[in-house]
Amino acid sequence: MAKIRDLFEDTPKRSGTKASDSKGSAASKSGGGDDYTAKDIEVLEGLEPVRRRPGMYIGGTDERALHHLAAEILDNAMDEAVAGHATRIEITLDEDDVLTVRDNGRGIPVDPHPKFKNKSALEVIMTTLHAGGKFGGKVYDTSGGLHGVGASVVNALSEWMEVEVARDRRAYKQRFERGHAIGKLKELGPAANWRGTVVSFKPDTQIFGATHHFSAKTLYRMARSKAYLFRGVEIRWHCAQSLIRDETTPAEEVLKFPGGLSDFLRGELGTSRSVTSRMFSGFVQNREGKGALEWAVSWTPQIDPFVHSYCNTIPTPQGGTHEQGLRAALTRSLRTHGERVGNRKTASVTPEDVMAGACAVLSVFIREPEFQGQTKEKLSSPEAQRLVENVLRDHFDHWLAEHPQDADALLNFAVDAAEDRLKRRQEKEVSRKAATRKLRLPGKLADCTRDSPNGTEIFLVEGDSAGGSAKQARDRATQAVLPLRGKILNVASAAAGKLQQNQELSDLVLALGCGSGSRFRAEDLRYERVIIMTDADVDGAHIASLLLTFFYREMKALIETGHLFLAMPPLYRLAQGGKIVYARDERDREAMLKTAFRPNAKVEVSRFKGLGEMMPAQLKETTMKPGNRTLIRVEIAEDEAKETEDLVERLMGKKPELRFQFIQENAAFATDVDV
Repeated sequence: MAKIRDLFEDTPKRSGTKASDSKGSAASKSGGGDDYTAKDIEVLEGLEPVRRRPGMYIGGTDERALHHLAAEILDNAMDEAVAGHATRIEITLDEDDVLTVRDNGRGIPVDPHPKFKNKSALEVIMTTLHAGGKFGGKVYDTSGGLHGVGASVVNALSEWMEVEVARDRRAYKQRFERGHAIGKLKELGPAANWRGTVVSFKPDTQIFGATHHFSAKTLYRMARSKAYLFRGVEIRWHCAQSLIRDETTPAEEVLKFPGGLSDFLRGELGTSRSVTSRMFSGFVQNREGKGALEWAVSWTPQIDPFVHSYCNTIPTPQGGTHEQGLRAALTRSLRTHGERVGNRKTASVTPEDVMAGACAVLSVFIREPEFQGQTKEKLSSPEAQRLVENVLRDHFDHWLAEHPQDADALLNFAVDAAEDRLKRRQEKEVSRKAATRKLRLPGKLADCTRDSPNGTEIFLVEGDSAGGSAKQARDRATQAVLPLRGKILNVASAAAGKLQQNQELSDLVLALGCGSGSRFRAEDLRYERVIIMTDADVDGAHIASLLLTFFYREMKALIETGHLFLAMPPLYRLAQGGKIVYARDERDREAMLKTAFRPNAKVEVSRFKGLGEMMPAQLKETTMKPGNRTLIRVEIAEDEAKETEDLVERLMGKKPELRFQFIQENAAFATDVDV
């Protein structure tokens, strides 16, 4: 058996060719060859790696990365505030993209560093990667800075940076250009009235180009969010008027929010209506020495749902373990509440359903958090999930128990979301199946022969008996008949799964050919008119109401485009001699007796028990023949759309108490009651 050559074996020589003949050929193709020596190995020192590969440190060189520089300096000031050493931060945006961040914290140390005797600690921090006071947890209990690269990266990517420090009643200053110190630290003299750190810098156009600039709107929102995240800090915003490009960004403002995230969420929601009457919010400080947590959640389906999460005041737009803890806690508590109140539908609720329509803000403070990447857009610390889940579940359980009306409203909202989700999934499965097979019409459908929908109509009748009469009375070219068995499902109060499983409604949707719900397509409707033809008694009216509810909820556009009608079959037959007339109801019967016949004439009055008892010729003449029949087009008045929705929900929805209330309010107006 021939041996298979391994990829790592030497390449065999070609027969008849000397090894020396090919010397240099590979080298000439690769561009290196034997010239690749130790002198080709580069060692990047100081901050040169940052300038060579800025994307590794700030995620790129676009406008978003440019604002990351501002976030790094602001985060350092926030760390001082969270640690309890600063109460005020000032942010100033001047023309020519110069940003200044000032805090009244302890100030960056300026004494000589033990490892670098000829440099101050300030210079080491600003010019050395992985240099800072946030590694061991002795100086900061929690902090946003973790790797000791934030300030030095900003320095490296700035055309210039100036740092002023006030410590121990003395002021100091040092200037840097593109990461290099310009001279030594200078002592400015006494500083009796202030302390802290002032950092001013201008991003380098050699890195970011001349087209990217600081956005006043973005920086203002950043400052505003930091003020919400930590109640104990006051942030003063200043911006040159010429840099403001919108009406919402002020030139100056003092940002301080004692209500924290609750204030923030209320401002975001505005006047939008929520599912619950009160927000679920809270704040827990130093939970068993493992960190702090603040949250605010409101279910507001009128606006797009969102979750804004933070760790140690650092925004985490890609989420992470703390958001996983939030979803798990809310879902488990709500499902537990549903089981406690006996709601069987709770079992189908998932985190996706609970967070549908949820607007949430979450902030955690933990020691030594783990992020994915230097830009810290996603939290990966397992302890954050445990902290959030344990704290929130305990508080959410109490919140649900203390506010039973809000708890029930939220549970019903989540159950509805679960049913909608299952319905969408089933519709996708049906559409996939339908795409693989030809059109298969229901067996009970007596279809018309005309291929085009123009001039055609389908009659929806109750039961096989009425269906038999209608099939004999119809015009086979233009009229189709679909018998429905009994009273169909009330879609306004049924779960989405039952709608898909209901054979009568499935046959109806299949016969019409236009789909239902979110997959409805009016252009695929197989008939020009859809006519509900039921008995002229109370049972027939009930079946018609159920069908109208189905079309209103699942095919509303069919009503809006004028395709849905109600047939008006007679209830009475009046005969005297050879004269026969028909009456729709008791009032019409009395009118006919007075006007259509001679006074004191002996009129034979018979009442139809249903359409199935009518002779096909009678049904055709009174109800199905164009020109003789009466049809009522179903419409939704534009100025009564909201009232219509409320009425359908009250009369056909899931809550029987609303129907009982409607009966009580309108019983006095009922004159014709069929009992």
